[in-house]
Amino acid sequence: MFVNAEPMVLPGIDPRSDQQTKESLDSGYLVICWDDPINLMDYVTHVFQKVFGWNRAKAEHHMMEVHQQGKSLLTRASMETAEHYVHQLHRYNLHATMEKAE
Repeated sequence: MFVNAEPMVLPGIDPRSDQQTKESLDSGYLVICWDDPINLMDYVTHVFQKVFGWNRAKAEHHMMEVHQQGKSLLTRASMETAEHYVHQLHRYNLHATMEKAE
């Protein structure tokens, strides 16, 4: 013998409340390389190519920013990725930092 059960109705979910707005998404972290009097320009270019996989022209562009302006914004990334890049640059004795993007 079968008993008819009442269907159970779950509370409705507003699909708009489950979506993140652009403002609520993490804006990431900036990786910045700073000028130093020690490393040669060719060496800095080489390190940028190794760490970021950039072609020579892009690596030279950022190296010249470091040389002429004192710093270069290299990339915007998640916190973990930015930390990884900063540690890699430190391994090559470059002065690099990360900061929260706005």
